[in-house]
Amino acid sequence: MFGYAGKILRVDLTSGTYKVEDLNLDLAKKYIGGRGLGSKIFFDEVDPNVEPFSPENKLIVATGPLSGTPVPTGGRYMVITKSPLTGAIACSNSGGYFGAELKAAGYDMIILEGKAEKPVYIAIEDDKIEIKEAGHLWGKLVSETTDELKKEHGEKVRVLCIGPAGEKLSRIAAVINDYDRAAGRSGVGAVMGSKNLKAIVVRGTKAVKLYDEEKVKDVVASKIKMLRENGVTGQGLPTYGTAVLVNIINEHGIFPVANFQRAYTENADYISGETMTRDILVRKNPCYRCPIACGRWVRLKDGKEVGGPEYETLWAFGADCDVYDINAVAEANFWCNEYGLDTISTGTTIAAAMELYEKGYVKDEEIKDDGYSLKFGDAEAIVGWTKKIGAREGFGDKMAEGSYRLCEAYGVPELSMSVKKQELPAYDPRGVQGHGLEYATSNRGGCHVRGYMISPEILGAPQKIDRFSLEGKAEWVKVFQDLTAVIDSLGLCLFTSFALGAPDYAELMNVVSGTDFTAETILEAGSRIWTLERVFNLKAGIDPSEDKLPKRLLEDPIPEGPSKGHVHRLSELLPKYYEVRGWDEKGYPKEETLEKLGIK
Repeated sequence: MFGYAGKILRVDLTSGTYKVEDLNLDLAKKYIGGRGLGSKIFFDEVDPNVEPFSPENKLIVATGPLSGTPVPTGGRYMVITKSPLTGAIACSNSGGYFGAELKAAGYDMIILEGKAEKPVYIAIEDDKIEIKEAGHLWGKLVSETTDELKKEHGEKVRVLCIGPAGEKLSRIAAVINDYDRAAGRSGVGAVMGSKNLKAIVVRGTKAVKLYDEEKVKDVVASKIKMLRENGVTGQGLPTYGTAVLVNIINEHGIFPVANFQRAYTENADYISGETMTRDILVRKNPCYRCPIACGRWVRLKDGKEVGGPEYETLWAFGADCDVYDINAVAEANFWCNEYGLDTISTGTTIAAAMELYEKGYVKDEEIKDDGYSLKFGDAEAIVGWTKKIGAREGFGDKMAEGSYRLCEAYGVPELSMSVKKQELPAYDPRGVQGHGLEYATSNRGGCHVRGYMISPEILGAPQKIDRFSLEGKAEWVKVFQDLTAVIDSLGLCLFTSFALGAPDYAELMNVVSGTDFTAETILEAGSRIWTLERVFNLKAGIDPSEDKLPKRLLEDPIPEGPSKGHVHRLSELLPKYYEVRGWDEKGYPKEETLEKLGIK
């Protein structure tokens, strides 16, 4: 078996037992691996109406066939479950080194079932599996947990864990690996916490078998050359990290400010990649086999050196809260990693709370005992509220539910800038029509990495298209969504798509795994994965009426800046999108589409 490890580890936390199963290779090739195969197994085994915190919900940690191979960025893994934030299928992606280590231990995925009676962690050393007591780790921060487990199992192990936010079932809790890499979105950390599972420790010493080792070397070398010659993956991201986008997005007038009340600020450079590089950067922090090296390692004000903030984080705690103190944003990011919180949802929930306060819904007496204000622009507050959310203390307990439930509690859910109850990231869709369509139709709620239309609409990759035009946008969004499903399933980083296309991914898969994918058939697999997720969500009660954007983005024109006067024209785009997907006019996949894709 090439590319795939060939084994699945199934752990029953209720009984404290496990078994190792053979991978169904035919099914794996149909759904590629990672996100696709994990979602297919989840679809087959879990009732779509399951309560997310029920022991009957499962949590799947899945690698792809290119994870742990010499292919550039082959260190990704996915966490698949039913989201407690959205009620939709969750599939959260992380980098670092954990995914490659799990593959080296000999497993394509771990299926976690049931609920442990007391806190436990799982230790994996190649064929040796142990379910161990974790009472001494419960309540500890991520770095404390990771350090303790390395002390117990050796410095070479890789650790995936949750922090206090996951233990306390915050709906915006993340799963963290390698100290600062996060499977961040959709509350997957809370599902792990609901199972009383604190961590998974892995050490692997096996090599992934390759179909054609010599050809793999040649093809990998050619793809690395393409990545290094591309302006985004060879220059922008390596030099400034993802934060290279701050000034670019702001200059297009789509950099949301103060909970999307504005979309442009003259203060953006204070939290930009250029400023981070100049003032607080220590070094680059690359993931496994990554020639791009967009990760940052930074120095906080107190001298501590930690994982640095990504573009989305700089925006969420920065402009979205109208804060332009890069030191405060870096510290808030650090505490998200320590408590195990999604930085996008945490920062934007604080921004929503600030607007609730600004408009008089949240009163001073509600927060007087917390010691922090909810005024836009308060740099100290973003750090303080992050800790409160992570610990579920005071008003932070309400914010730990996410912005939608917070705003709904005050009777104004429209002040939550979210789709399907998941907070939107750092691009105002009023100025990028294709990207807004992707937001509205995303299978996991508000998300930028399910079909990154910023690439053609702003960055001009693979070609520049008019960001305000509706022409061809439905077709573009479908292709980008399908391609992203492929990349997630292979176990690669989305950023490779700035330089590589479907033919490149098919070639990489074929030389590693011995498959015969073409650009067309690998994109069809992506469409199969996307449609399967859609069917799960429909069965879970998330009907097409949820394919929408917040009212503000549809009705209130951007007030100033380069995108002034624009709203998102979703109602004009959705019918065409449903048509190109092979769905009916109401947004339900047609029988013939399901049959063509092989979905029963």
